[in-house]
Amino acid sequence: MTEPEVSVIVPTRNRSQRLAMALRSALEQEGVDLEVIVVDDGSTDDTEELVARIDDPRIRYVHRHDPGGVSLARNVGIQQARGRWIAFLDDDDVWAPTKLSRQVAAMVAQGRTWSYAGEVLVDADLRIVAGSPPPPPEEVVRRIERHNSVPAGASNVVVRSDRLAQVGAFDASLTIGEDWDLWIRLARSGPPGWVRSPLVAISQHGANASRDADAMLGQLDVIAQRYGIRVDRARHYRWAAWLALLEGRRGRAIRYYARAVGAGDPRSLGRAVLAAVWPGAVTRRASSDDADAWIAEARTWLEDVSISPSGWPG
Repeated sequence: MTEPEVSVIVPTRNRSQRLAMALRSALEQEGVDLEVIVVDDGSTDDTEELVARIDDPRIRYVHRHDPGGVSLARNVGIQQARGRWIAFLDDDDVWAPTKLSRQVAAMVAQGRTWSYAGEVLVDADLRIVAGSPPPPPEEVVRRIERHNSVPAGASNVVVRSDRLAQVGAFDASLTIGEDWDLWIRLARSGPPGWVRSPLVAISQHGANASRDADAMLGQLDVIAQRYGIRVDRARHYRWAAWLALLEGRRGRAIRYYARAVGAGDPRSLGRAVLAAVWPGAVTRRASSDDADAWIAEARTWLEDVSISPSGWPG
């Protein structure tokens, strides 16, 4: 078998229904030779059976009996990857069909070894909740040592395999922020390339690992000390408060806003008041021509992803 151009690594655990849609979006990538490595981190549902029903030789299935976490699962996939480029896709996210080909082309044209695109946030039915264009690479690099400035998490990034080997893989000791930790190392090795289009849909639901805000905040010190950086704590508290509001946890959000005030952000006092009396005003993203056009562009491919073709598992 010839070596693929891109290795797509999909860590998963007990999300077979969401996984089916993620895998479909990976296998329907246009203009790129790929392999999809599904690393099952100890699932007890029908994940193995679902993958077995997908009749596509590009899929490789790796089953870990003892769950080790998403970072370890991704690292297992990295060790088995054969492609020049490595892409990560979480089992509850989906891609536009041109995602990989456009990012690879951008990296080649821009002389970069890693890249990101834009995102939209979607609910369980792939309805868009929010979305706006990402910051350009110079802004990402400028902000990366204050907060995770790469949008959309691991599902967005494509990296050249030799550069990943140079900087090291994911830190399996980090349960939250493991992607930020890796992006810092990549940014210090060189700036990213980018595609300014919404090519990733990030799923918003109560089981998101990124919603474990307490764990994320608790590991800020680990990253700050590791890289000698000054983390923007107020921004992280605001982010945790926003997530709490999306879950309807108003009191928790107010407490996070109070911590943001204590970290030097007096404007969060007003956000706390709004969270108490009108939480929708805090969670609603402001409309603009840019944001509206961005969401409309994402809808052009999300509508096709949401329609499961006949014979497709799940």
